[in-house]
Amino acid sequence: MNQQVDAIVIGAGINSMIAASELALAGWSVTLIDERDRIGGFIASDEITLPGYIHDTFSSWHPLFVAGEAYGVLGEQLHKHGLEYANTDDAVTASVSTTHGSVIAHRSVERTVEGFENPNDRAEYVAMLEQFGEDAPHIFGAMGTELGAKTVMRLCWQLWRQQKSAGIERMARSVTQSGRGYARQRFDGWEADQLWAPWLLHAGLAPDQASGGLMFPVMAATMHGFGLPVVVGGAGQFVTAFERLFAEHGVNVITGSRVDSIEVQDGRAVGVRTGGKTLSASKAVLASTGPRQLYEELLRDQDVDHQTRVEVARYRPGRGAMQIHVALSAPLSWSDARLNAVPLVHVSSGSDSTAIACAQAEAGLLPETPTVVVGQQHVLDPGRVPLGCGSLWIQLQELPFTPTGDAAGQLDVADGWTPSVVDGYVDRVFDRIEAHAPGFKLTVRKAVALSPADLAQANRNAVNGDPYGGAAELDQNLLWRPTPRTSRHHTAVKGLWHIGAATHPGPGLGGGSGHYVASRLLAKRL
Repeated sequence: MNQQVDAIVIGAGINSMIAASELALAGWSVTLIDERDRIGGFIASDEITLPGYIHDTFSSWHPLFVAGEAYGVLGEQLHKHGLEYANTDDAVTASVSTTHGSVIAHRSVERTVEGFENPNDRAEYVAMLEQFGEDAPHIFGAMGTELGAKTVMRLCWQLWRQQKSAGIERMARSVTQSGRGYARQRFDGWEADQLWAPWLLHAGLAPDQASGGLMFPVMAATMHGFGLPVVVGGAGQFVTAFERLFAEHGVNVITGSRVDSIEVQDGRAVGVRTGGKTLSASKAVLASTGPRQLYEELLRDQDVDHQTRVEVARYRPGRGAMQIHVALSAPLSWSDARLNAVPLVHVSSGSDSTAIACAQAEAGLLPETPTVVVGQQHVLDPGRVPLGCGSLWIQLQELPFTPTGDAAGQLDVADGWTPSVVDGYVDRVFDRIEAHAPGFKLTVRKAVALSPADLAQANRNAVNGDPYGGAAELDQNLLWRPTPRTSRHHTAVKGLWHIGAATHPGPGLGGGSGHYVASRLLAKRL
């Protein structure tokens, strides 16, 4: 073997960058490898429409990162290397529908509940967040560690000591409860559901899926507490800060080179094979991959037991997604002018319309009335667009990878995501926005759409165009992510660790698995 380092990290998304950074800061020699021509995974920014318009090509918002432990470790270093955030002190997010109109979440909880019609709902919303404040140490304790049986018992014991059996019962109920059920249980009016049910999509969930009851208050509390920070100058500047950190601390970054196999000797991972060379790792190999890629492609048959292969083969991708980037000649002008200053607006009536769209997508249909995520990053970071102009970052999280029909009966999907199908669906989405922002379509200078097929091609971890690393339903989440036998970050192969969206704590830009594994490696004697 040659080119020996302490650790090799496969894949260069957020979890990999965090792990590589933390290990390098502790003095480890690290090699980071990605098959693409640049690092960052689904974090990038480009002038994808027209010159002068900077779009976050894939992901954008960083509340989970700034709220997480990895930021506590790396934030100062990243800011030293140029990372800068723009955030809001007022309106954070909103949801608008033809059924009820608009509801806005502000950083201020008090100002938010002023928009609720029902006085009981105002009090209940405040009580929800106060209860979350008591539960947060236990929730984030579970999200920041391995969820084996012993750990769950320890967390339950801590919760029982503080809140007795009522706390354990409430937590267990929220994990098994849907977001719709949670909202119906606590609120009489429509506002809380319309506001936060669409946010469940960002956790890979539908309104009627289990654990939505847990994520509902998590989303609300995170937005109130941390806002919606975006990277000044585009998400690519986040990656640039990491690149500068890597250069300072000697991380060897290899791009454009696919890892063909993980080398195992005497039951221990000792390196990787890439580009016709074998690179050795004396302490650890970290793989930020999907489970099938890790266990079926990178490891040999003799290194994986039969039952693990069976479970991994059954691991399911989630719904597909689409990104639409729009260059506007003027900022979007909503019928409700308050929305003009809101960084992210969902076009949704809450659980009702979102659940229908999810069900149609799960059935292989293009949703008739999709939930439209409308990002207005230029509201926070005006330098992303030419003076007097605007842009939109549109995300759709309820799409089939291989459509079998159109719920609206308008588009012929016999040949899949053809350019005509993409254009037709973009028109449907634009009509949804136009209904709440008349004249919007007249301001469109150029639009570029990335279909589920495009996302799958851009990132191998986005199997079937799912950017969240696999379905996040309860049987593939928490204790069972990605599968019961592979739900620990340390694998059955000594020295081999699995990180990324397909592992606990799941998708999002928190970097939880990368931070956790780096912490474990630095805490143990090797």
